Formats: sequence, C-alpha cells, structure tokens
Amino acid sequence: MIEKKKDGSTVLSVKDLRVSFNIENQTVEALKGISFDIYRKEIVALVGESGSGKSVTCYSILKLLPVYASVSGQITLWHPEKIENLLSLPEQSIRKIRGRHISMIFQEPSAVLDPLMRVGDQIVETVMAHRKVSYSEAKKIAMEAMEKARIPEVERRFYQYPHELSGGLKQRVVIASGIVNNPIILLADEPTTALDVTVSAQILKLFKSLRDNTDVSILLITHDLGVVAEIADRVLVIYRGEIVEEGDVFSIFDSPEHPYTKKLLSSRPVLKDVI
Repeated sequence: MIEKKKDGSTVLSVKDLRVSFNIENQTVEALKGISFDIYRKEIVALVGESGSGKSVTCYSILKLLPVYASVSGQITLWHPEKIENLLSLPEQSIRKIRGRHISMIFQEPSAVLDPLMRVGDQIVETVMAHRKVSYSEAKKIAMEAMEKARIPEVERRFYQYPHELSGGLKQRVVIASGIVNNPIILLADEPTTALDVTVSAQILKLFKSLRDNTDVSILLITHDLGVVAEIADRVLVIYRGEIVEEGDVFSIFDSPEHPYTKKLLSSRPVLKDVI
C-alpha cells in the first residue's frame, strides 16, 4: 500500500472485503479480502478484466448485491454527520446514504433514466428524496447541477425526455443527478463504455473538473487503460478478486511490478508504421 496523500483526508476505507455468491449449491468467491482507501479530491481507478471483481466492489459499497451474496469485512465512510461502517447499516439507513453521500454513475444511462419522465424532474426527485425543500427550490438546485455537468441549454433540456437526448447528454444527466446532493464519493462504473471517443473525452474532462472544483472523490471502474492514463491519480489493479498492485498512475505505467499489471499494459493497442 502506498502512503496516504499528504493533502487529503480519508473519505472511504475498505478493509478485508470478501464477497461470495451461493449459486446452485456452489460457492463462487468474487472478492477475496481486498483493502484500499480513497482520499478527498482524488480519482482512483479500479482496473481489471471482466469478471475480476470491479463492479462487485462498487455494488458492495452501496449494499446493492443480491440476497444470495455473502459479504464480510468493513467499509467505513467518513461523512459530515458521522463515521459509519456501511456493511453494518440497516437498509433504511443505507438508503439515506445512497444518492446523498455516495452516488453511482452506471455505464448505460438509458437503463437508469425513466423514459416516461422529464430528465429535469428525475434530478429533482433525487433532490427531494434527501432534502426538505419545495419543488421550485429543488428545480433550482437541479438546474445548477445540470450546469455543473456542462449540459447546454439547461432550461430547454430540463423539460426533455431521455429519448430526445444523445447518449452523451443522457450520461451528463446521470452525472448531474449523481452530483446534485454534493456527495462525498462518486462511483463511476465504466461510464464511457457506451459513448464514442469524442464524447468519452468530454466526460473524462468533466470528471477532472469535478475533482478540481468540488470536494468529491471518484472511484472509477474501468478496463480501459487509456482512460486511466487520462484522469486517474491512483490505480488499483484487481485480478480474480484480489488487488495485486496499487500505486500512483505514473509508477503503475512506468514501472509495474506485478505480472498481471505488466500483461494488462502490454495488451494496449499500439499504432505502428502509420503513414
């Protein structure tokens, strides 16, 4: 484990997290005792191939795993009210944290947004679920979040439905909904996978802006090392449910130590002999 950043305080600490799934009388280990910390105002990339345990880590933090999952360990959140072990909280308490102190951004915005509801009202709904404000005040807060997410023509977009927006704009709406309550942590699960290269670059630029201009920390789940190189401060490499290497982005790319990390880096496409 690398030393704690001198300019950051811990906002989330995962210790010995173990997750297994009991399926058809068989036990499948998904996470085998992973531990890591996330500090204030940083972007941490959790990198690994499909099935390595990246998304399970995210869902564990928000207690969104299915009932046939067995979970042990400790996930500690530092937020303004108190310090809490998320795994020990009842459902009613964790609901107050989801969307308020920790928000999740999924890779496919169309699967998250309600097709029958105006996108602005969906953000308003997130506000009113956690704050005792009027609709007009919630709308003002929602529109400010849309501006932070760099959605153009906010007044017009507020009243549109998801099918009227491009993939990039829908993802920005999801991000706006994620940041509207000023969370401590954003969990971004492959947030650029469904987007083209140009729009992906814009979304990554937005994440960097959020890190730089707010107090939010971001746990970025990805298999794309290009994304990691672009925005991550630190990198966690996960392989078969275990974190096999951790370091700042420069050391991981310049001098990887674990064979799996080296294999990941060597698998990057390289353009050669381009005329």
